[in-house]
Amino acid sequence: MSNMNSAYDPDCRRCPRLASFLGDVRRERPGYFCRPVPAFGDPRARLLIVGLAPGMHGANRTGRPFTGDHAGILLYETLHRFGFASSSASVARDDGLVLRGVRITNAVKCLPPQNKPLPVEIRTCNGFLGAELAASPEARVILALGTVAHAAVLRATGLKSGAHAFAHGAVHRLGDRMLLDSYHCSRYNTQTRRLTREMFEDVVARAARLAA
Repeated sequence: MSNMNSAYDPDCRRCPRLASFLGDVRRERPGYFCRPVPAFGDPRARLLIVGLAPGMHGANRTGRPFTGDHAGILLYETLHRFGFASSSASVARDDGLVLRGVRITNAVKCLPPQNKPLPVEIRTCNGFLGAELAASPEARVILALGTVAHAAVLRATGLKSGAHAFAHGAVHRLGDRMLLDSYHCSRYNTQTRRLTREMFEDVVARAARLAA
């Protein structure tokens, strides 16, 4: 049985659909990470970035959030620009990249089919996000990438998922923390220009000011 009091359990199988899917992918792609993906970054970060879930050929392959697929390109380039990352590209767990003052995690730790976790899976995994927040008292600002991450952060802090409405660039006070919303830096959002580089840089710049 998984330990939901910890922020990470590499052997978690609490979601039968996700566990079965990961098993299938592991057999098809034996070189892939194919496990719950742990958070990455500064353990004493003042800024915590929360995404949706590992991508098939990104974090699920490499074992590091937003690493190895399109979604991570804009994220790590922007973090590097604002001094949070030692490099502008994250390509592998052993590439030497270091994050300073920021930590990255996901609302759901395991790869979901079609990148779409079920509501019950998001709720089941929420205990890990809650434990992560409890173990990160210095994380004063949480940057949620997308509506699923936004709702997951609210739930992990003891609020109803609809307690605050998601809106790109919106800031919500959660006790002594602040939740900042952004559209997810996915390929779809960036290619359709729902999220431009300028929009994302503005959000990260604001997060940096709030965290400081």
